[in-house]
Amino acid sequence: MKYPQNIAEIASLKPDLMGFIFYENSARFIGNQLSKATFQSIPTSTKKVAVFVNESIENIEEIYQTYLFDFIQLHGHETPEFCKKLNNKGINIIKAFAVNEDFDFTVLDDFESYCELFLFDTKGNHFGGNGVSFDWNLLQNYHLNTPFFLSGGIGLENIQAALNFKHPLLFGLDLNSRLELKPVLKSVEITSQIINTIRTYE
Repeated sequence: MKYPQNIAEIASLKPDLMGFIFYENSARFIGNQLSKATFQSIPTSTKKVAVFVNESIENIEEIYQTYLFDFIQLHGHETPEFCKKLNNKGINIIKAFAVNEDFDFTVLDDFESYCELFLFDTKGNHFGGNGVSFDWNLLQNYHLNTPFFLSGGIGLENIQAALNFKHPLLFGLDLNSRLELKPVLKSVEITSQIINTIRTYE
């Protein structure tokens, strides 16, 4: 999310979480355009997530404390030691991993103690936002205790398949590019449709 009006429109749909990207090389980079007033207008029921890629601990901590984010999401090559340092500061971490058929799930072992949640995304040319899905059946190889988000190319055309995907530690669905009219501008109509589909799923 980036634009104040779009933030307000999507916030009115009361998503469970809302993300803000603080990665300069992303088309969705919010930079210094996020005002505290806009941020504080988001309902407290919607958890706020600051997304970083290979950022310094100092900058992460400053942004986290400035806006009082609920979570940070680390989407780069951050190490378990890096996560430990942030975790020791009381920061709640979502650690993202790019998955393909060669992904070694044992690399997650050293992260588990320091992360509230994992996020499994499609391995692609960018750090997220690639708009394509991976083979979700690969997640049957995941056997740790940390809940995870399913991410990567989830939209109206495959939301039923995502909802039908079963895993005991599936925490939620991460939605991004398939909701957009253009990078960072979310369609209220599409977002409303997909949220309603999720909330009425049985």
